[in-house]
Amino acid sequence: MPKLDPASHESLATMREIMDNADCLISQAQVERALDRMAEQITENLGDKLPVFYCVMNGGLITTGHLLTRLGFPLEVDYLHATRYRGGTRGGELFWRVSPEVPMAGRHVVIVDDILDEGATLSAILDYCKEAGAASISTAVLVDKRHDRKAIPDLKADYCSLEVEDRYVFGFGMDYKGYWRNAPGIFAPKGM
Repeated sequence: MPKLDPASHESLATMREIMDNADCLISQAQVERALDRMAEQITENLGDKLPVFYCVMNGGLITTGHLLTRLGFPLEVDYLHATRYRGGTRGGELFWRVSPEVPMAGRHVVIVDDILDEGATLSAILDYCKEAGAASISTAVLVDKRHDRKAIPDLKADYCSLEVEDRYVFGFGMDYKGYWRNAPGIFAPKGM
């Protein structure tokens, strides 16, 4: 049996401690109900439009997967990868890793992400969609963080059923230093 690298063992212990002591802000059951509401609204507005959904990686992966299984109409799926966090806990300059492959021109586009925090990443993605000639652009985020630091004043997602206080959050796609995207609900580290 291979020995554990002491650095990774310490990291494992640290990450487990973060989760063990985290505050649960939104339970898995609350997340599921929010996704049901979001799916109903999207179906009502876009169910007859053959939309294309773009998952914002990596954070939007879990939300997108859970949301799409609730949508009973034909749609296309693609992804893009733009980030400001790059493994940290504070956002920085926008970094594009992957542009979408499915053309947006003339399409009804839905951008799906995990959280609307300050919104600088989402704003840049929306500008990209406009320049690409999308017929319409909607945003679906699992969580909106309550504060007055939005990149665009009063920026709101078109589809969002959950809000959290102004704390660093992780779980259901959102990470803590690259870990715990898989946490079943929305959590905040103690003291953050």
